[in-house]
Amino acid sequence: MSTSSGVADSWISSFCALLGHEYFAEVSEEFIEDDFNLTGLQTQVALYKEALEMILDVEPEDDDDDDDDIEDMDEENESGLPEDQDRAAGRQRRHSNPLSDLSIVEGSAEMLYGLIHQRFICSRAGIQQMSEKYELGHFGCCPRFKCEMARTLPVGLSDIPGEDTVKLFCPSCLDVYVPPNSRFQTVDGAFFGRTFGALFLLTFPEYDLTKRGADVLTPGTSRLSADEPILNGIFSKNIGPGLGLGNMYEPKIYGFRVSERSRSGPRMQWLRDRPDDINLLDEARNYAEQFGDETDDEDDEDEDDEEEEGDEDDGNANSTNINGRVTVRRRPPGNARPNRRQNQNGSPMQMSTNGAESEL
Repeated sequence: MSTSSGVADSWISSFCALLGHEYFAEVSEEFIEDDFNLTGLQTQVALYKEALEMILDVEPEDDDDDDDDIEDMDEENESGLPEDQDRAAGRQRRHSNPLSDLSIVEGSAEMLYGLIHQRFICSRAGIQQMSEKYELGHFGCCPRFKCEMARTLPVGLSDIPGEDTVKLFCPSCLDVYVPPNSRFQTVDGAFFGRTFGALFLLTFPEYDLTKRGADVLTPGTSRLSADEPILNGIFSKNIGPGLGLGNMYEPKIYGFRVSERSRSGPRMQWLRDRPDDINLLDEARNYAEQFGDETDDEDDEDEDDEEEEGDEDDGNANSTNINGRVTVRRRPPGNARPNRRQNQNGSPMQMSTNGAESEL
């Protein structure tokens, strides 16, 4: 593929420009050339070296193979075979070798690039590039009516290639959907992985997920201000804005609600449920209310024990004998302090049997 100026595009640019590859970000060559970013991929991709050379547009070193083919053709010419048959036999030998079959190397290159892409979009440069595509709406919108065209993110249900295709995650209803166009159903979900969706929302918490439809395309209105309350590291306004009592579909027949006991009644409304008081989801407050008193008592006991030990050490460190000389009591080597009974946060291997402590 070449541009209008006559300069050939790189393999990465050509791959991302293919139909159905609109979700992909262009991985920088600096990221690929770093061996640390490719750790463990050699065992997952066949023809790893050839695939990496194709991605980086490096000419393969096949001069020796060409020389051998030429020598073989010369020997066959000496045998008296026609020249056309010699050339056909040479092409057949070259294509019978998997290293020279471009289709096989091309498939390995696509697999390798997809696995590199999974790691790249979780880096600083990659997630910034995906953020720009998200703002432009390259990933589409949620098909759910109550989400009102909220923007989605491409994710994978597995990090292992070949298990499932790419899916679209909606931050509004927290659900996963199949892409509407069939051309995306050939893209492996492992090329995006399970980490990207959650990492994206934590990296860019300022996106206003309550905006709908054309409102997200209006400049300056798709981001929240820093004055918004934060809950569990995320703006409370962005926690499931498409869920809740007023955002659940309620089936009706002639205006009457369908009973839950009916065969066609609603049974999965809990998937769209959301508490009226969003502060009930505050994990830090819930933990403090449940374990706050116990942790405070344990901290106070630890402080009292440390003070008692300090007083004992100060009183026993120096003692006066009969002659009035001050003797310094030295601790024996090793653990000088006796083992004290530990509280509930102590060693799980400590046991107490008949008043005697033993530690396994």
